[in-house]
Amino acid sequence: MTATDTMPEAADRRSWAEWLDGHSGRIMVLPAVVVLLCFAIFPLIISAYLALSRFALAPGGFTLKFIGLVNFRKLLVGSQQYHLLGKFGTFGFVQSALLALITAGLLFLLARYLLRGRPTIVGVVGRLLATAMAMGLAILALATMAPGGVPGTVVNTLLYVFVGVSVQFALGLGLALLCGQPIRGRNFFRVLFFIPLMVTPVGIAYTFRMLADMQKGPFAPLVRAFGINEWSWATEAWSARLMVLVGDTWQWTPFMFIVLLAAVENQPRDQVEAARLDGANGFQIFRDITWPAIAPIAATIVLIRLIEAFKIIDLPNVLTGGGPGLATESMTLHSFISWRTQDLGGSAAIGYMLLFISTIVCVSFFNFVVRPARRFET
Repeated sequence: MTATDTMPEAADRRSWAEWLDGHSGRIMVLPAVVVLLCFAIFPLIISAYLALSRFALAPGGFTLKFIGLVNFRKLLVGSQQYHLLGKFGTFGFVQSALLALITAGLLFLLARYLLRGRPTIVGVVGRLLATAMAMGLAILALATMAPGGVPGTVVNTLLYVFVGVSVQFALGLGLALLCGQPIRGRNFFRVLFFIPLMVTPVGIAYTFRMLADMQKGPFAPLVRAFGINEWSWATEAWSARLMVLVGDTWQWTPFMFIVLLAAVENQPRDQVEAARLDGANGFQIFRDITWPAIAPIAATIVLIRLIEAFKIIDLPNVLTGGGPGLATESMTLHSFISWRTQDLGGSAAIGYMLLFISTIVCVSFFNFVVRPARRFET
């Protein structure tokens, strides 16, 4: 074999080595990505088949019969409609006015994108889908909270998500701004405020269940001192929902606090000192310096909490058992109860409806809030 015969082989080996060197990072990550995709995609495929099937026990095992969209139809317009969507009440003036305001706001945002932006096919379709979803959820919430209505698990979940995350963000931001000031003992309070995040949700549920016991709990003597002897928060729908929200807020406010505190302490100090020398007050400094600096991080952690809040199950399950009635039952707990009663198809259908709602909400929040905040930072 001559030297000229080995030159193409040497060139091939060099090109192969260069290719491996250029893609070494991707090749090293590929096995982990394949494993993660298998664990993520396989359950989605199985649950999708379950959502379109009816599970039943049979001699020697079980049977799965394909029934199409029957499970979804049962949830939306069938026997499970009351459980998922609730009972619709009578629209009054307040509900009609709120619906008109929400409709006007959504149409204004859609028109502004179409007229002032650079609309694309994907952008238009996405905004139309988000607008339709927002309108549908708004109508559902207003109809079930109207006189004579009863909210279902969808509205309960939305209540935990939007009200809970908003309160947690407000409290976390306030505590972060407070502990970011040069006050005495702030390191102690930083540790103290972070403690609830280290407690498991089940532990928090049992703790608040004990604290809220109006017969034997620690606050029972105080309640009796005010002459309240026969009242129980667990028998009232809104007081039970409030108790779940309080427990969830107590657990997740430290997450908001610790991340926002890091963002507040990383804001440009020279700009803050210059603003103080120019006579700016605390609100002006927060509006013009602090908030623009922490907005991208704030939007990101709110997105993370939105994703987590849609999956709430521990607190309502342990604290109230979903009661009274369906007052505190979330969609995740609804799916769990269906699974526990061996309605695997209905459980999977609820899970996919939750996946659809949470995906639209979180993607819309990312596109309308997180991305603009990041562009504002740059």
